[in-house]
Amino acid sequence: MNARKKILIADDETINLDFFEVMLSKLGFVVEKCDNGSDVLDKVKKFLPDLIILDNIMPGMTGREITKILKNDPNFKEISIIMLSALDDVKDKVAGFDAGVDDYITKPFNFTEVLARINAVLRNRALFEQIKVRETRLTLAEELNRHLKDSLSVFIGSVDDLDKAIATICSNTANGETFSQETLIHHLNPVSEKILAVRKQIAALDARIEKTINEWDNLKKDEIGLSVLEVQIRKFLQQEQS
Repeated sequence: MNARKKILIADDETINLDFFEVMLSKLGFVVEKCDNGSDVLDKVKKFLPDLIILDNIMPGMTGREITKILKNDPNFKEISIIMLSALDDVKDKVAGFDAGVDDYITKPFNFTEVLARINAVLRNRALFEQIKVRETRLTLAEELNRHLKDSLSVFIGSVDDLDKAIATICSNTANGETFSQETLIHHLNPVSEKILAVRKQIAALDARIEKTINEWDNLKKDEIGLSVLEVQIRKFLQQEQS
């Protein structure tokens, strides 16, 4: 996992805050802590954690309430949340998952288990991010394909109009008709306009292709290879089954 992932610890028990801060910092995580439910949202906005270890029962606001707010906010809904709770009842766990938590751990907890769950949640999130990157690239490709198809229809229509104008001039010329300057301009102006329109279409298409290529390149910076992704998925599934 990324050694610089940011984790926010939100718990009203000082011993838990200090324990997590020391242990997770030693493991290379960037850690912030918060001991009041009312302050969690402000801390999230400033710290922008990758994951929150969130106590369910805190003064000011419960972990479940905080989770619902974050998961309904497009700016923070992707943040992973592991809920800690002394409540071991099934309905409390279900309520936590319904609110949007990624995992649920009951107290008292074992740190080794918590660390394993942290790594699993972060890895799972990373896999979903890779899927999103690929979906975005596919969407860009589909949009470009539609744009190319629409542009091709315009090009074909423009070429057809050019052919008609040229055919009219050639036919009249073949029949011995002579054109005055005014008549010639009358026939050639539409041709010039069509040529200009085609040039503008080509320029717009070129700009669209260039934009899509840049967007693809930016997405590829955060993308891992399919073989690596497959290995990570297999490891994740094996860990879940063990």
